[in-house]
Amino acid sequence: MTFDEQTLALFQTRVRQMILQLRQLKKENEELYAMVDSGEREIKELREQLKQKSYEYDTLKMMKMVEVSDGDIDRVKDRLAGLIRDVNRCIAILSEQK
Repeated sequence: MTFDEQTLALFQTRVRQMILQLRQLKKENEELYAMVDSGEREIKELREQLKQKSYEYDTLKMMKMVEVSDGDIDRVKDRLAGLIRDVNRCIAILSEQK
């Protein structure tokens, strides 16, 4: 083999190696893109779940605030009755002053 033939053979070998490396890098790139897409889908799903759970939490919190037990109703009735008595007393006092 002459020097030119050796150089050409070496060049061809290097080109083949680069082509193989290129194919390998393309495959790795596709796998990485697939991983990124998968991660983005998972993030989207988790955000939706977070949004739903936040809504459910707010609803539950609102329900707890509105929830009234029998003891609460009795206390409110007693308080209203006391306020009505106070108002009636005030009306009676004002009526006497005239």
